[in-house]
Formats: sequence, C-alpha cells, structure tokens
Amino acid sequence: MSPQERREAIISATVPLLREHGANVTTSQIAKAAGIAEGTVFRVFADKQELLDACIHSVFRVEPVLGKLAAIPRDISVRDRLVAAAEALSDHMSRLGALMHALGSSGYQPRHQSAGAAEHRRSADRLAGAIADLLGPDRDAFRIPVERVGRMFMGVVFIDRAGSQTFGEETTTGTQELVDVLLHGVLAR
Repeated sequence: MSPQERREAIISATVPLLREHGANVTTSQIAKAAGIAEGTVFRVFADKQELLDACIHSVFRVEPVLGKLAAIPRDISVRDRLVAAAEALSDHMSRLGALMHALGSSGYQPRHQSAGAAEHRRSADRLAGAIADLLGPDRDAFRIPVERVGRMFMGVVFIDRAGSQTFGEETTTGTQELVDVLLHGVLAR
C-alpha cells in the first residue's frame, strides 16, 4: 500500500468514529478500525490533531458531490435535475454537519481556521458553477442568470437542512417540495 493509500485508509476508518465519539476517539480505536498497529497512525500523521484536520478536510471535499452533479442527465426536466442535485447536496451537508457537530460537542478546535475559509469559498463557487451547468440547457427559462440560481439553490438547501438544528424545526422540507418552492414560489396560483 502506498503512503497516500495508507493515509486515505486511516482517514476513511476514522471519519465514522469521529461522528460517534467526536474528538474523544482514541488512536487505539482508530488503529483497530483501520486494521493497523497504533504506531502506524503516528508514522502517517504527526499527531492526532493532524489526523483530525485531515479527516475534516476529507469530508469537506466537494469532488464527490461534483461527480454526482455531473452524472445527472441533462435531458430530464429542470425540476428532476434540481431534485437530484438537492439530494446530492443534502447528503454532503448531512455528513459534514454530523461530523462538525460531533467534533464541536467534544471540544475540538481546528488548527487552521483562517486558511479553510478561502478554500470553502472556492468549493462553494465550484458547486454553484456545477449547478449552473446543470441548468444550462434551460438557461432561457429562468428570469435570472443560472449562476445566481445555483447560489440561491445552494442557500435554500443549506438553510432548509440546517433549519432543524438552527431554528428548532422538527423535520426538514421534502426535497421535491423544496425544489417546487424554489421554482414556483410560495404563493398559491
């Protein structure tokens, strides 16, 4: 196994443990889940903090979501494309939210907070661009540029998914209802 493959295997084994235990996960638990000796963790990562930061970086990566967005057929209806996109974004946000909640609850503080903000903006730009591309075939059907629709769509999905924790909502809106509201508004016809 190459050093990079070993690193990725440890990260993959650690992320579920972080969701369960937060930053209180032990390197012994990590080693057991990864099927390696505990010392191997420290040959790959300088310390536990570096491993936790690498796990967060891994979960924040948008490439898997971009792949899902690119795989959505462009010949289906705009509504169906947006439903599929909302599901892909929601899944990503749920995984990310669960990890960050578990880590925050256990007192974890990332080392490099300021460097992450610029990276998160670039990731958001890439996601918004992918959504605009998804809507591109129907560009003329929108009152506003699809680039702006992409950002609005991301905002609506994010706020809806975060709303259950932030605003005390019991459940999130169904994906189809969310897309219908974005496309047609909230007023009765």
